[in-house]
Amino acid sequence: MRLNVTNLACARGGFALLEGVGFSLSPAQALVLRGPNGCGKTTLLRTVAGLQPALAGEVSCPPESIAYAAHADGLKTTLSVAENLSFWAAVYGTRGIDAALEQMNLRALSGRAAQNLSAGQKRRLGLARLIVTGRPVWVLDEPTVSLDAVSVALFGDVVRAHLAGGGMALIATHIDLGLPEADILDLTPFKATIPHHGSGQFDEAFL
Repeated sequence: MRLNVTNLACARGGFALLEGVGFSLSPAQALVLRGPNGCGKTTLLRTVAGLQPALAGEVSCPPESIAYAAHADGLKTTLSVAENLSFWAAVYGTRGIDAALEQMNLRALSGRAAQNLSAGQKRRLGLARLIVTGRPVWVLDEPTVSLDAVSVALFGDVVRAHLAGGGMALIATHIDLGLPEADILDLTPFKATIPHHGSGQFDEAFL
C-alpha cells in the first residue's frame, strides 16, 4: 500500500491555498512539510486525511489506513491514562495498550486521570493514541506542541519505530524529530495563484 497525492488543490474558506501538489509515500517512508505559517500545511493535511474535500486532484489511500493527529489531544478528562488508551483501542478494533504506555513513557501515569496531567503529559497521551490505532499512515500536524526536548526525542523514537515496522508518516513540523531519512517537501512553489470559489463549506479556522 502507498499514499499517492496527485495534482491536489485544497482550500480554506472556499479559496485555493495550494494547487498542483503531488507526492507519494511508500512503507517505511516519512515526508516532512515545510513552508511559512499560513501557506496551507494544515489544510493539506486535513485534505489528505479526508476531513475536508479537495478542490481538485486525488488522494489515493484507503481512509481506514490513515490516523490523523492535530493540536487537540482528544482526551476524556475523567478517564485515566489507561482508560483513555483502552477506549481508543476499542474504537479502532485493536488489542492492548502496553506498547503505547511503554513507548510514550506513560506506564507510571497509567492510573492517573487525564485531567490531572500536565500539558506535556496530556500531549504524550494524545500522541500515544496513534500507536493504538494500528493504522499504517500517520498524518501529523505539529505533533510536538507542549513537549519538552526529552519528550520530542521520545516521540521521534516512536515515529522511527513506526517507519521501521513498515508505516508511513506525513508531518508538518518546525521541530527536528531526528528523522534524517525523511524527505522534505516545501509547499511554497504550490501556492495558488488564482483564487477558486468553492462551495463555501470549508472551515476558515484552519490553514
